[in-house]
Amino acid sequence: MTQERWHQLTYWPLIITSVIFIVVYSWQVIADLQGPAYAVARIIIGVTWVVFAVDYVVRFALAEPRWKWFRGHLFDLAVVAIPALRPLRLLRALTVVQALQRTAGSAIRSRVAIYGAGAAAILIWIAALAVLEAERGAPGANIENFGDAVWWAFVTITTVGYGDFYPVTTWGRIVAVLLMCGGIAVVGVVTATVSSWVIERAAATAGDDNEPATRGQMRELAQQLAAVSAKLGDPPAR
Repeated sequence: MTQERWHQLTYWPLIITSVIFIVVYSWQVIADLQGPAYAVARIIIGVTWVVFAVDYVVRFALAEPRWKWFRGHLFDLAVVAIPALRPLRLLRALTVVQALQRTAGSAIRSRVAIYGAGAAAILIWIAALAVLEAERGAPGANIENFGDAVWWAFVTITTVGYGDFYPVTTWGRIVAVLLMCGGIAVVGVVTATVSSWVIERAAATAGDDNEPATRGQMRELAQQLAAVSAKLGDPPAR
């Protein structure tokens, strides 16, 4: 068994596990489950945790060198430790529906845009669920239903922050801080992607007359001139 083989075997099972987690967690929070239904939801969520934990342990065992792999996969450890991060694994499946691109630059930009939009949507949904679970029923809380939680998540991830809804519990504020950090990252990615697209379109519209020559092009031109001079030879003396 190698890491590549293990990745091939577990790719879609982990994606499906992520979907199961987000569906069950949404059901638990939005429906405000109690009694046996709540117990069933918690058992399913626990099973998803076991799946991610086993995947992490196996990949760590197969890695060489292991500590270098550990330092490079801290996010995977965070996915195991923090349940709310598990749906972010769905981002790996988003590239499956990516349309084929003509150039490498547009392909990279398209992938970045897909990841940015997908990350924003997942962060908003999970943050809304997490803050609602933390705030509902707390003394002085003003986020008491899922609609208000989604609105709060939208204005928070965009760094607008109207202040009409805000968390009052410690865990709710932790979720808010994480969402704001994620929002800054997503906005930066979107801005960079749009800027790259605008620059590319402007360069294509302007043509190559105003495009500056590179050092390689200048070097090639100098070599061509030298070759022409060598063929012509020195001018005859008078």
